[in-house]
Amino acid sequence: MPQNTTAGGRPGNLPPETRSFVGRRRELARLEELLGPTDGGNGRRLVTLVGTGGVGKTRLALSAARRASHRYPDGVWFVELSPLRAQGLVGFAVVEALRLADRSTSPVTEVLADWLADKEALIVLDSCEHVLPDCADLVRALLPAAPGVRFLATSREHLGPSCELRVEIDPLPVQDAEAPGGQGAGRPGDALDLFAQRAAEACSGFVLDEDSAGPAAAVCRRLDGIPLAIELAAARLGELSLGELDERLGERLPSPLDLLAAGLDEGPLRHRTLRTAIGWSHELCAPVERLLWARLSVFTGGFDLAAAEDVCSGGPLPAGRIAALLERLVEQSIVLRHRTDARRFQLLDSVRDFGGDWLRALGEERTLRLRHLDHYRNLARGGCTEWNTGRQLSWCERVIAEHANLRTAMDCALSERDGPTALRTAADMGFLWRHCGYLRDARHCLDQVLTADPAPGPDLVQALWARAAVALLQGDLDSAERWAAVCTAAAVEQGDAVAVVGAAYVTGGHLLLRGRLGEALVVLAAADPLPVRDDWLGSAQLQVRLALSMTHLLRGEPAVARAVADEVRAESTRRGERWAGAFADCFLAHIDLAEGDPAAAARNARTAVVAHSLLNSTLGVAHTLDILASAVVATGDGQRAARLLAVGQRIWERLGSAQLQSPDLMSARRACEDLVRAKIGTEAYTRAYAEGLAMSYERGIAYAVEDVRGD
Repeated sequence: MPQNTTAGGRPGNLPPETRSFVGRRRELARLEELLGPTDGGNGRRLVTLVGTGGVGKTRLALSAARRASHRYPDGVWFVELSPLRAQGLVGFAVVEALRLADRSTSPVTEVLADWLADKEALIVLDSCEHVLPDCADLVRALLPAAPGVRFLATSREHLGPSCELRVEIDPLPVQDAEAPGGQGAGRPGDALDLFAQRAAEACSGFVLDEDSAGPAAAVCRRLDGIPLAIELAAARLGELSLGELDERLGERLPSPLDLLAAGLDEGPLRHRTLRTAIGWSHELCAPVERLLWARLSVFTGGFDLAAAEDVCSGGPLPAGRIAALLERLVEQSIVLRHRTDARRFQLLDSVRDFGGDWLRALGEERTLRLRHLDHYRNLARGGCTEWNTGRQLSWCERVIAEHANLRTAMDCALSERDGPTALRTAADMGFLWRHCGYLRDARHCLDQVLTADPAPGPDLVQALWARAAVALLQGDLDSAERWAAVCTAAAVEQGDAVAVVGAAYVTGGHLLLRGRLGEALVVLAAADPLPVRDDWLGSAQLQVRLALSMTHLLRGEPAVARAVADEVRAESTRRGERWAGAFADCFLAHIDLAEGDPAAAARNARTAVVAHSLLNSTLGVAHTLDILASAVVATGDGQRAARLLAVGQRIWERLGSAQLQSPDLMSARRACEDLVRAKIGTEAYTRAYAEGLAMSYERGIAYAVEDVRGD
């Protein structure tokens, strides 16, 4: 699941350091100064690290951000842009990094501006070069709207806003030019230090001494001090001696004059040196290793072994060999293990770009992209087929881990202009994204396929249901009503009784949220409780019953509401699913309160918070925290209730739609706030509420689920 804290419990999502950071003392000191306190103006609030590929911009940015994190009470947030394959998605990526579930339908820039307006945060935009216009537009819009926010960007080119302060990142020096005696006589520089550390990792017997220092320095000079090139070369010391490495590089790398005379790749000389060094590593690979490298370039945001075997096998590359070949590429630093999941792998941008060029040269690009589409289309279909089973939590984790690949596959399906495939893919991904917290992605893909006049059938019903269900969670009740009507008509036309029952959820759901409880009851109670299925429609069936339970509760019929919620919880427990079960626990907590049992309400609410947080259901967490706060104040602990209200409020702010725009839910929240103030006084309430606001998401969840005596 996405993380929401950094070391020390501060808000943020900085990935952990997986390898030692070498050198860059002067650059870090400069960035420490630039990322210091801001005066609230636009000056020096956009700092861009500019340099060639492989020069270490990302690692430097992460190291500087970690050092500066204590200065930003609202967090340091790392936004990876390299997985993006289309324009217009930078704002989406920032929303996801900030973990804004964002149920609102406003433009993403407005959502970010509103949420960041009073925040003090640092946002790291990594690898901007392929989405420069989007990055520049977003920064221009957010700087004046959020005076406490600062941006640190990395790019091969500058972003362009007039307020941008550019820091050129040069390759690492081979020797320390500041040491006495000049460059030649100085201590080993950062490049040599990096080579020595990585060489020791590749070859346990390697030591930088008088004998090895000269050849090692020569290797670093040949590679222009570019960190990625140095790491690729050092990784070869498991199979080549240092002398052989120097000799082979000398044979492969031409001089700068040769490069210029030959008119090789366009772009800065150092960029060409990096590509040449990567090309040299490519030449040292066995043919099947090169082929796997090229085919792996179709993945975005990482991949696992099963995906590599399915997508990349074929011809001279049988699936059974891929695991061993992947390990070989890891040993050579061409493929990296994922920062936070050892079962997953990834390619650095420069390495992936080189593989992509090779894939095009082989004439396999479209073939591999379609294989990638098929793999992730089948993955999404499997998730929908088994969603209402005991595998639900693992499917949620996979959807989150594979989000970048799923988005790339969806883009491919849309670009292929194959209507049935695009509809089927959007229906499955839209359903999964809706339930795993990616509402904007769900709405984006579903709107594109549904405006293309798709053919009737089960896929259309599923897509229409997902679109209406997305609108419900975004509080867009007009859209929910419109899509629910179309979904119901399509389900009736299809003639599937279970689909008709599922459609009752989106129709009755919008009536429930509008406060039209009598009409909602008519629709929801009429839905036949058929045997519940394992697939997405089974989940829709359970959601009909959940909506029915809430309708009875809000009508003042807690006993009937409890019977329905108990039915859902029993079915959820029998199946091992968690999504509907978490809402059942939440509703039972609400019913416990209505029946005067706050201790039981607190127990059920804590159970629901745990399940919602596991499933990335921030809306479920927020709604349940409102109920938990009411239960806690009813047991006599007003201070704790005030903190819980604040924790919930921060999440509602991220959702962008307070209490789903439901007048009944908003009224219940206000009543709880008034009761807490009356119990402990305004001054104590304000103090406790501020303490809750200061908690990170994870700390707030942990605080909420503590089994405190008296709850």
